[in-house]
Amino acid sequence: MTASHPELTTDQFAAKIFDVVRGAASAQALYLGDRLGWYRTLADHGPSTATELAERSGTDARYAREWLEQQVVSGVLTADLAHDPVRFELPRAHAAVLVDTESTSFMLPLARLFAATGVRLPDLVQAYRTGGGVSWAQLGVDAREAQGAMNRPVFSTQLTIELLPLVPDLHQLLTAGGRVADIGCGEGWASIALAVGYPSLHVHGIDVDAPSIAAAARNASERGVADRVTFDVADAAELRDAAYDAVFAFECIHDLPDPVGVLAAMRRIAEPGAPVIVMDERTADVFTPDAGPVEELLYGYSILCCLPDGKSHENTVATGTVMRASTLDTYARSAGFDGASVLPIDHEFFRFYRLQ
Repeated sequence: MTASHPELTTDQFAAKIFDVVRGAASAQALYLGDRLGWYRTLADHGPSTATELAERSGTDARYAREWLEQQVVSGVLTADLAHDPVRFELPRAHAAVLVDTESTSFMLPLARLFAATGVRLPDLVQAYRTGGGVSWAQLGVDAREAQGAMNRPVFSTQLTIELLPLVPDLHQLLTAGGRVADIGCGEGWASIALAVGYPSLHVHGIDVDAPSIAAAARNASERGVADRVTFDVADAAELRDAAYDAVFAFECIHDLPDPVGVLAAMRRIAEPGAPVIVMDERTADVFTPDAGPVEELLYGYSILCCLPDGKSHENTVATGTVMRASTLDTYARSAGFDGASVLPIDHEFFRFYRLQ
């Protein structure tokens, strides 16, 4: 049996590819607007001419005008053609998507991530030929910051307010306080959210990436929770002492070269009976061509970022982004758990598991 999308004519498929390439150009234009501060400047100052935007952002006016016109043509900005010179505006509804870092509609980090992978396409070609990898360190600052920024709104506005309260016993335990570990904490937004949402908690964030840990410490200090949130650079698989009342791993298990080793360590460091919770991608149960746009995006992450990073390590299982529930269950059983049960938390992008 052959499974596929409905067959397109040559012209229909050519139009599809045209839209794909047009979207790629638009994504790079989004990156320019992000890194040059143009979206933020338009949001802060309102309708602006190209010269005004350039002066306020310390950039070149001729480039600014070309970019502004492209943004209007692509439907991102609006233009007041009655004004001479033309004024360009970022609509308020669009600002939530492009500049509001706490909005669950914030999408700009996606462009930053794929800009980072685009720079490394020659390395990815070589990795695909040889079976090697391209690490997060090689992808650099753009990828690291994009990863943190993509998940920040979910953690800041949903995690402790909407999602974890759906599991009453877990919510009650966290409300009572104690000490929890956040494995693979990245830039610390989940750790910070836990501390803000549960004021009696002390949170210990752990990650192997030193720049991420440095950013996490700054973020915790800026949010006023550094007295209850600490961060350390460490290999989670080497942790030994049972010292935590709950252990979390937010969207990192699929990235790990040795997920079984880390899950086994999470089991070791949890106090007897303490919950061990994993949040990872919400994927279809099995590979299917009609899995939808979210899974299409997850495969984009996987082929350009997560799988190459996994393959950059020795002795790796090379999971990739599209980790099925059955795969995590297998990892959990290999780590000494009885399995991974799906928690009753409904989210478009993520699935929550309790390891028992």
